[in-house]
Amino acid sequence: MNPMNSFLQNQTRRHFLSDSGIGLGAIALSTMAGSSDIAAAGDIPINSMNPMEQRQPHMDARAKRVIYLHLTGSPPNLDIYDYKPELVRRTGQECPEEFLKGRTFAFTSGVPKLLGTPRKFVQCGESGSWLSDAVPNFHGIADEMCFVHSMYTEQFNHAPAELLIYTGSPRSGRPSLGSWVTYGLGTENQDLPGFVVLISSGVQPNGGANSYGSGFLPSVFQGVQCRSKGDPVLYASDPAGMDRGLRRRSLDTLKQLNEIQAGQLGHPETLTRIAQYELAYRMQASVPEVMDISKETKETQEQYGAVPGESSFANNCLLARRLVEQGVRYVQLFDWGWDFHGTGPGEGLTEGLTNKWAKTDKPIAALIRDLKQRGLLNDTLIICGGEFGRTPFREGRTAASKVLGRDHYPDCFTMWMAGGGVRGGCNYGQTDELGFGVVENKVHIHDLQATIMHLLGFKHEQLTHRFQGRDYRLTDVHGHVVEALLG
Repeated sequence: MNPMNSFLQNQTRRHFLSDSGIGLGAIALSTMAGSSDIAAAGDIPINSMNPMEQRQPHMDARAKRVIYLHLTGSPPNLDIYDYKPELVRRTGQECPEEFLKGRTFAFTSGVPKLLGTPRKFVQCGESGSWLSDAVPNFHGIADEMCFVHSMYTEQFNHAPAELLIYTGSPRSGRPSLGSWVTYGLGTENQDLPGFVVLISSGVQPNGGANSYGSGFLPSVFQGVQCRSKGDPVLYASDPAGMDRGLRRRSLDTLKQLNEIQAGQLGHPETLTRIAQYELAYRMQASVPEVMDISKETKETQEQYGAVPGESSFANNCLLARRLVEQGVRYVQLFDWGWDFHGTGPGEGLTEGLTNKWAKTDKPIAALIRDLKQRGLLNDTLIICGGEFGRTPFREGRTAASKVLGRDHYPDCFTMWMAGGGVRGGCNYGQTDELGFGVVENKVHIHDLQATIMHLLGFKHEQLTHRFQGRDYRLTDVHGHVVEALLG
């Protein structure tokens, strides 16, 4: 629709009556009750000239900021966190029919063979958490980690499963978790984006930009992708022949034109555009400074395995610490390469998994220790996991291969959190002895989302945004806070 026609249409009496809470009845009721809360409908009051200003949550928050580590493709939980001795004992046997009847798998048909882990497991820390030899650097921080072994989802393909985790829906178009967080809280540092995205291994997430997009929220709340090599933010540098002063004068002129348009059309995206241009100008000075890991000590760089000037997951973990330390509200790391089907040595459960974790568990462990040493872990929530689990049997396409691999599996998998008000050394939920299903304390994706929002001080049912005639929220119409995960 033409913006001017849309603007004029919204000035009608019909629009006024339909947009007044639930009509004239709501106005009368709020008057009699002496309250104006009824018309608010949960929407966050946004300062149009500074949409990222700090805002207060519904209640006291345990976490002030989030670092989310997404292992794109989904790591094989049975070879890392969820030890199943009985499955090991029954390796090579045909999968029991009750686990296959009526089921469809991504790449497996017929009757597959059970596959116990080829990894060695040990119990770690005072919690006695079982961890495999694939993640040796996690062994020393097991008591900081809160494992949820009973996660489940309805999606067994990568993109919809990832979108469900981040947007609450397997379809594109909804705001992502980071967007909801910054929509509700704003950010602490007005010279940096509130929501930063860092991508390693050279591949975008399965859900594409939708996994960190703002959906129907104002676009100022979408994730800003930064790079650890080259210009930190694409297109933020001054064009050739334009100095800082000329850039400032150009933006001032654009601001005046946008303010005229905002006055004529009243479109919220015009105000968002003004705010984004101003943020981009401030970022030109602030982002290169915070993204320069060469300013860290040699010892710190070595602890993470980071190399200044390179693009790596290790560099991104160190950048995540620097960003939250400077007041960024939400940092999202995506790391590609966790789809362990066994179609080649790099996707195998022995050498492939060892090599992949060698680049990742060291910087993750360093991140947790570093945040704790700096006094930031208590109110920084770290989340780590994939989009679903992996089968307790061999993947069908590679059943005859010497390389071991597993298919996609939505019924149960492990994710973990640390810091930010969660219980360290916790092992919540349990799967059956073969790893086919949850037998204790099931946790759906929406329950995890509700718990994350609770830790940030939100009542997840009340953090909403009205779009196309209804109130939307991250957890859709589902989700319960898992109180047992709270510290």
